[in-house]
Amino acid sequence: MNLNNKAKENNSFDAIVIGTGISGGWAMKELTEKGLKVLALERGRMVEHVKDYPTANKAPWEMPHRGTITLDYKEENPFVTRSGVVNEYNQHFVVKDKDHPSIQDKPFTWVRGYQVGGKSLLWGRWTQRWGKADFEANAKDGIAVDWPIRYEDIAPWYSYVERFSGITGNKDGLAQVPDGEFLPPMEMNCFEKMMKEKIETKFPSRNMIISRHANLSKAESQHTDVGRGPCQYRDRCSRGCPYGAYFSTNSATLPAAEKTGRLTLVTDAVVESITYDEQKGKASGVRVVDANTKEVTEYYAKIIFVNASTVNSNLLLLNSTSKRFPNGLGNDSNTLGKYVMDHNYRVNGVGYFDGLQDKYYFGRRPVGLYVPRFRNFGADKQTEFVRGYALAGGTNRVGFGRGTSMEGMGADFKKKLTEPGPWFIAFTAMGEMLPYKDNTIKLDKEQKDAWGMPLVRFDISWRENEDKMSTDAMEQLQEMFASGGLRDIQVYDKHNSPGNGIHEMGGCRMGNDPKTSMLNGFNQMHQVKNVFVTDGACMTSSSCQNPSLTYMALTARACDHAVSELKRMNI
Repeated sequence: MNLNNKAKENNSFDAIVIGTGISGGWAMKELTEKGLKVLALERGRMVEHVKDYPTANKAPWEMPHRGTITLDYKEENPFVTRSGVVNEYNQHFVVKDKDHPSIQDKPFTWVRGYQVGGKSLLWGRWTQRWGKADFEANAKDGIAVDWPIRYEDIAPWYSYVERFSGITGNKDGLAQVPDGEFLPPMEMNCFEKMMKEKIETKFPSRNMIISRHANLSKAESQHTDVGRGPCQYRDRCSRGCPYGAYFSTNSATLPAAEKTGRLTLVTDAVVESITYDEQKGKASGVRVVDANTKEVTEYYAKIIFVNASTVNSNLLLLNSTSKRFPNGLGNDSNTLGKYVMDHNYRVNGVGYFDGLQDKYYFGRRPVGLYVPRFRNFGADKQTEFVRGYALAGGTNRVGFGRGTSMEGMGADFKKKLTEPGPWFIAFTAMGEMLPYKDNTIKLDKEQKDAWGMPLVRFDISWRENEDKMSTDAMEQLQEMFASGGLRDIQVYDKHNSPGNGIHEMGGCRMGNDPKTSMLNGFNQMHQVKNVFVTDGACMTSSSCQNPSLTYMALTARACDHAVSELKRMNI
């Protein structure tokens, strides 16, 4: 091991940010703009905006396998490929299972993006706010621990990050998903408008809305100032957008941080542990392994933001042991790595509609449809399960399997391919998963990866509440599609393992009591005041809304608090 003993002299900063994904990008932006000298550490390679999006403008016939991943790739990467996210266009942004193994005591789909920007280059961009009920649910239901914050605490920070990120959406006046700072909404097509009318007539307590998405329907000054432009309706977002029309670290927060001149970005930097000063009772810095040379370097800072993504943040904290914290940094509560959650994406529904044959739509809108939670909300009280689920999906006139599962051959078959097919709709239920103590992330005591880090052990599973919620979602999807006059309706439970939602959360939860939680209401460690965790690891419950917007808001809020406390010399 080649230890750089001059690290303290050369490598001291005001703040260190571990990870450059959605939350890490916001930490970089906020801390540099507030005057701090910041070191950002990314375990993967550099991805330069536009330059490093090799498939962004490629047509299917320009790809070796027309965009489809190969059987060899599937065999080598059985976990990531079952997510349904990876394809030939974006596989260079997805970590391979064979290169970064894990131990699955119970199946868990762990999707990772080891590069600058992380999974912000891949995410679905759905950005519904959490509502008041979401932050109050644990306390009202007597489940796990209460959130240390309420909607009112985070609402102004939602507005703050929405304006910079650029969220297209409509003000719908729904308590489940409070209205935000929206750019003009993208329009529903004629089939969607018809479905909306029929569903809402049949089910008055249910609303089908155009989803709020981090896609620029209109580029305003705060977007063009960092080089972003409006959406071109190509729907190629996961390849990297050369127009900067969807929000990512690479297109938005990184350029903003770089403009300050106070950011140092180091790539291929695997953070092995956070170092702890026993005398000062604070974290002193981080120990980093170079991904290529295996050289070890130490960096030092006054404050540290942990944004390595949920699983890796848990891994890092569990691996950061000391005499004071033998079970992981700040882990006096013995809750680190426990109460891990994901969203339940098991239930899907599809259907076809033969009317409106003289209608079509413009472009490939990258924004979907959304039915906010209606179960156990307002007057809808269920006895079989607690919490609820949302429905998310979209429509088109191509149809599932168009060209690959159609009957016919020869000239007639080719002619059919030039004509629009029937209208097609697909929805997925996005169910809340409860926080269970024995849904855990642990470190294996013997097996390590190529950089000397312990392998992660997953022991996470659905329980009775999630199963009953899935059964209900299938029944309701069937009824809602039938109300729209669809044919060939198929509703099914895929029984996907946790992780498939790619919304892993928890393990380092927020809470009021240091005896039962890791972080306070500002995402600050109860026991190590200069360490903040603002990615998905901090979540106390999962709700059923997509979580990334909440990570952004929590990060911006935590950065404001950290800098304020630093100026007061409290940390």
